[in-house]
Amino acid sequence: MTDTKTSALKYLTAYPEHLQAQVRQLLESEKLAQHLRKKYPQVHDIRTDKALYQYVQDLKNETLRNGDQISKVLYDNKLHVIKNALGTHTYVSRVQGSKLKTKNEIRIASLFKYVPEEFLKMITVHELAHLKEKEHNKAFYQLCTYIEPEYHQYELDCRLYLTQIEVHGGEVWSQNI
Repeated sequence: MTDTKTSALKYLTAYPEHLQAQVRQLLESEKLAQHLRKKYPQVHDIRTDKALYQYVQDLKNETLRNGDQISKVLYDNKLHVIKNALGTHTYVSRVQGSKLKTKNEIRIASLFKYVPEEFLKMITVHELAHLKEKEHNKAFYQLCTYIEPEYHQYELDCRLYLTQIEVHGGEVWSQNI
């Protein structure tokens, strides 16, 4: 296996060796993309920042009604490259008169424009959970699985997708949809 394939497993270092071995085998036989397409045949149609904002708001209103308001949600072309992150949440506190106002913003890497909705939902759930839990702790992941019971499976499959891109480049799903 080449160094590229070995280093690509960086997304899977927390997973058991037997799972990593299965992924290496899929990579060597060039069947990982096929596996992902079979498991997730459809990509979502949320392409604009406006549609993404509505998607995130709907999910938040459905699951975290008491959560902080979100002022901005957008796809970010630079996010994965610069911050080595798939999504970010930021909040800015400002004093306005005698009140403290907080604005929350969620940015999602543009590579999530052409993936199955499950992957977009996983990253959205992750960022929404940060509205209540700032740290990646037990409570954070419990909240993630409360919002989306399949969160951990989607996260693993998303990591497989990132591994596929790292090793073989290109996209798994067509952008001409």
